[in-house]
Amino acid sequence: MPRIAPVQPPPAQAAAPARPDPADLYAALDLGTNSCRMLIAQPKGNQLHVVDSFSKSVQLGQGLEASGQLSRHSMARTVAALKICKKKLQRHDVKRMRLVATEACRRATNAGEFISLVKRETGLELEIIKPEEEARLAVVACAPLVSTRTEQLLVVDIGGGSTELVWIDLSRVPRVERPRAIMRLHQGFDHHDTVFPKAKVVDWISIPLGVATLKDLYRDVVDDGARFALMSWYFEEQLAEFSPYDDAADPARDGFQIIGTSGTVTTVAASHLGLRRYDRNKVDGLRMTSDQIDSVIQDYLVLGPSGRRSDPRIGRDRHSLIMSGAAILQALLRAWPTDRLSVADRGLREGLLYAQMSSDGVLEDGPF
Repeated sequence: MPRIAPVQPPPAQAAAPARPDPADLYAALDLGTNSCRMLIAQPKGNQLHVVDSFSKSVQLGQGLEASGQLSRHSMARTVAALKICKKKLQRHDVKRMRLVATEACRRATNAGEFISLVKRETGLELEIIKPEEEARLAVVACAPLVSTRTEQLLVVDIGGGSTELVWIDLSRVPRVERPRAIMRLHQGFDHHDTVFPKAKVVDWISIPLGVATLKDLYRDVVDDGARFALMSWYFEEQLAEFSPYDDAADPARDGFQIIGTSGTVTTVAASHLGLRRYDRNKVDGLRMTSDQIDSVIQDYLVLGPSGRRSDPRIGRDRHSLIMSGAAILQALLRAWPTDRLSVADRGLREGLLYAQMSSDGVLEDGPF
């Protein structure tokens, strides 16, 4: 008798990935040279609704300039902070998250050992991101603050170990589309697969100097004013590699806007407003002139180290780093003086959240 081949069952269809529930919680953790910060949020229309947060100065990069390695004490402080983050993630049952590390881990020769230690002690898997991704996520976070009148945009993110600058040309994007065009940059600075009007990234740079690393470079200069001047001029020298530095559009034009995102910029804004207790609602989105910023910096210099230490507008976690940050800010404003610097109390964490939610399709047409 002829053999009859058994009937094969049809191949199983791969299950389609479950569409994210708009009620899901998302988390973003930013481990920088100085701080460990986390946000847990839920998409709400075209914005984020923050459910929980965490921020602590862990000084992960302390001593990195001299040794090239993360110290045992710095790693221990950071792991202790990350254990608190892990508890918050478990409490809120967060499934969608990105936990990233930046400049300190990019530079440390023992970063791999540290990442393994974090995994072993907390169960969290940290991802060291490249400077370009850090820069574009900072840009994405600032999208809601972009004016529809802005044609040339400079976004500056002053971190603990590095400073990112991104120059964006929006002149060919219809006004109403400009903030959304910024948001779409989460796909990449050179992303071409889009039918929408495109924001053009003219140039971007990641300078390996932030508030902590610049301060360490000049820690041996005793005179407060001299140290500030040296830090500012040294940072300005690093801007020579940024091509819009020489050939950018005239900053005096109405269509030019700078957005600054960092603890430095928000602290300067709080000092300008005379806030003895920080209020994000008053700071985020505030516009400042070069003269107003310079006035605050001169006030810091008059106060001196002891005065800054006791100034409630600056705060305990910021007083030792505020002058290196102010030196960076002053150098930027010498290069691009403006009467419209927008203060952003937002940064990498918000960019990570917007990018995750946008990719999952749970935001209503971007954060606007």
